[in-house]
Amino acid sequence: MRLRFLPALLLGAALALPAAAQRHDVLLNDNWHFRFGHDVERTAGRRVDLPHTWNAADALTGQKDYKRGMGNYGKKFHVPAAWQGRRLFLRFEGAGNVADVFVNGRHAGRHRGGYGAFAVEITDKVRYGADNDVLVRVNNAEDLTLMPLVGDFNFYGGLYRDVHLVTTDATCISLLDHGSCGLRLVQDSVSRGRADVRAIVRLDNGLDKAADVTLRLRVTDGGREVARSERSLRLAPDTDGRADTLAVGIDRPHLWDGRRDPFLYRAELTLWRGGRCVDSICRPLGLRSVSVDPQKGFFLNGRHVQLRGVCRHQDRSEVGNALRPEHHAEDAAIMVEMGANAVRLAHYPQAERFYDLADSLGLVVWAEIPFVGPGGYSDEGFADLPGFRENGREQLTELIRQHGNHPSICMWGLFNELSMRGDDPVPYIRELNELAHSEDPTRPTTAASNTDGALNFVTDLMAWNRYDGWYGGTPAQLGRWLDRMHAAHPQLCIGISEYGAGASIYHQQDTLARPVAAGWWHPENWQTQYHIDNWRELSARPFVWGSFVWNLFDFGAAHRHEGDRPGINDKGLVTFDRRVRKDAFYFYKANWRDDEPVLYLTERRCTRRTRPVQTFRAFTNLGEAELFVNGSSRGRVRADSLRTVTWRDVRLAPGRNVVSVVAGRGRNLRTDSYECYLENGR
Repeated sequence: MRLRFLPALLLGAALALPAAAQRHDVLLNDNWHFRFGHDVERTAGRRVDLPHTWNAADALTGQKDYKRGMGNYGKKFHVPAAWQGRRLFLRFEGAGNVADVFVNGRHAGRHRGGYGAFAVEITDKVRYGADNDVLVRVNNAEDLTLMPLVGDFNFYGGLYRDVHLVTTDATCISLLDHGSCGLRLVQDSVSRGRADVRAIVRLDNGLDKAADVTLRLRVTDGGREVARSERSLRLAPDTDGRADTLAVGIDRPHLWDGRRDPFLYRAELTLWRGGRCVDSICRPLGLRSVSVDPQKGFFLNGRHVQLRGVCRHQDRSEVGNALRPEHHAEDAAIMVEMGANAVRLAHYPQAERFYDLADSLGLVVWAEIPFVGPGGYSDEGFADLPGFRENGREQLTELIRQHGNHPSICMWGLFNELSMRGDDPVPYIRELNELAHSEDPTRPTTAASNTDGALNFVTDLMAWNRYDGWYGGTPAQLGRWLDRMHAAHPQLCIGISEYGAGASIYHQQDTLARPVAAGWWHPENWQTQYHIDNWRELSARPFVWGSFVWNLFDFGAAHRHEGDRPGINDKGLVTFDRRVRKDAFYFYKANWRDDEPVLYLTERRCTRRTRPVQTFRAFTNLGEAELFVNGSSRGRVRADSLRTVTWRDVRLAPGRNVVSVVAGRGRNLRTDSYECYLENGR
């Protein structure tokens, strides 16, 4: 039973559940008291509800000195006397970036890392039959022993994901295994003929005597059982995190097949003691096989799939990174709308809810740890300190154990844009690579680079961040670079982890002129042309195992002062508030979707024109389109190989003009139009 978003009356009823019940999960998001660490007066602070970040305003206005320090979150909660003998945990889905938890003034636990879940047991720190106080001191200050050290994004502070109060029997499936659910479903082999799955279960026994227990695992398809396994064992007194294994096999499995068929089984694990079920958890199970060939690219279940990917940061306007369920759902829906079949969740583990969405929608996920280099900025992403190295290992272990059950995740990312100027990161990358394979031998590792050197030859797959045509060079150089790399290293699986260009929907020009990347003028039509030219190079090279647009959404970066406002990286194909899809979004939609008709007339926001003779362009997957200006046809033109239709030398009338396009027939008939004005009648 899982209780979420309970109103006050129901919360009281939940807390009165009998002690003999199974696990119960109560969401503790409402009515916290927040104050900054420097606000020590008794009257300081205010009420907040979670998710919450204290940087939702300052970090999104271009203030480089946005608040990075200590924030205190306090709350009262009641523990019924009937809970005596049960175990109590506080589970945090994310806190940025270091969290210390106190219950009734006593320190209960610390977590270092802003993007992973963690749980602390509070059984021996609560008062039964009474109200209790919890204080969480969260700190997002710079720390040389905490990953990440630098990054081209905001390091938000706060309790920005859900907080749960979980109660269990004294004997339970562990909540303390690196923030995971205590159940790991390892797909040892998967084919269309058979799937063999190994379930690794972590168990805790809080009794002061041995416990005879039975583990039962059922795999179901819509309620129909397709496999089961059972094991009896004895747990020693005060067992903490014992690992036990069950195995199941499924003949002729229904495979999870990406966007084509994201089928999920249901895995139900129950723990029995003394003839009754004392704990249970359920997880989706998607069965699939993944491989990558350096010549042919990415394969899912033996079928070649061109990974048409986007990158995503977990923030948006007004709320920062304190996202609610509807925000995650909207982001995933926009990816599907555009036709993406893959997403790189940059540059850190993201909310469990988003991995669930990727599972159900069939999106292939690149998940990564926040081992982030400086890009074009100062300082380094690696400090060869024992504390930093240990923290990176812990965050990688958390990522894999917390999210390893998601079939959507097909590769683990180990770093992004590290430099070789300071401490040599290569030995540590090798260490992380070995750890990833030890934790999960079923998935390949990858990384995102923007430099040369030995760091590019450690992981199983490799990808590069390329901005040919934005920070320098031309898109044609991207193609030549890919061909040279492939020829020089034919054994290397090569991908493109980032490519993109800035654009403001408020910056319009009726000529195509390249802007200064670091300047205040980021015209939308240059971003559109950039993506047309880059996709031409990428789509022509099947050895590229995947490419990921940087970025699907504009995102916060307080140190940036460019585009139409400070504090925003505007390389998104969608605005920061998710309200406007830029022209380049529709270029990809026309090229990546065949399941619905697409027709889009570009440059609709360029309402003021200065040249009487113009070029017009539309994106369509309908084969051809006809242009009309003020009701007069300017010709029917076939789309090129990139599903782009272009009309040149089209003369506008002085003043107001109505421009429209028509494509398709019958049920597939589509039209699009807008108005523009030729200024001064010229």
